Amino acid sequence: MKENLVKQKLSRGEPTLGVFMGMESTTVAELLGHAGYDWIVVETEHNGVDWADVKQILMAMSSGDAIPVIRVPSSEPLHIQRALDLGGMGVLVPMVRTAEEVENIVRATRYPPQGTRSWGGLRPTKYTMDNKTYMDNANDNMLVSLIVETKEAIDNIEEIAAVPGLDVLFLGMWDLCLSHGLNPIDMPFAETDAIVERVRRVGRESGVAVGTGFSDQNHLRKCISEGYTWLASLPDYAMMTRAAQTNVTAFREETSK
Repeated sequence: MKENLVKQKLSRGEPTLGVFMGMESTTVAELLGHAGYDWIVVETEHNGVDWADVKQILMAMSSGDAIPVIRVPSSEPLHIQRALDLGGMGVLVPMVRTAEEVENIVRATRYPPQGTRSWGGLRPTKYTMDNKTYMDNANDNMLVSLIVETKEAIDNIEEIAAVPGLDVLFLGMWDLCLSHGLNPIDMPFAETDAIVERVRRVGRESGVAVGTGFSDQNHLRKCISEGYTWLASLPDYAMMTRAAQTNVTAFREETSK
């Protein structure tokens, strides 16, 4: 099976670059797969994709080298199983709250005896032609990442980070604000800044990668200097929005002279 180079880089503390994909497009998936990202997260929590769509998106990505990660709708084991059986090489799980929940997530990504995942993936086994290689390597190859976005997760962050098999803590700032009764439109807040520093410290101490998003090169430079290694560029829809607004603004300025 394909080697998860992202998981290896993160274990060595090396920065990785990725992008979130929410536009439900196989064409966009193929384009991003060729662009040079280390990883691509396929969104299934906040858009209209179903599992058949995910399968087609992963097929489109497969001509590139990016590691496919599925942002599942919840920590429900069936969601995790489907994400991996369709060819995902990792999951990004939202709204996590406790270490026990994280332990169950890790087990759902592993075959017995290390976990509870059931057998049945066709795409990742090359439709059963690569069963042995996949079975021998899948457990060590799956990336487990969580979105840190609930007050309960912050309350339990040290215990969560200590769970064996966890690879990434990704800061979900908007929902993190909402969970603390704050309007994310008004960021930054001293309260959430302190939370971010706590998560970064816990990541350093536990050896778990910490992730965040960046908006431009100066912001990226700052994130790297602060030790983030799971670095998310603008998502696909935000890239298009920024480019479209820039073009329209330029046109309006030139034609209003």
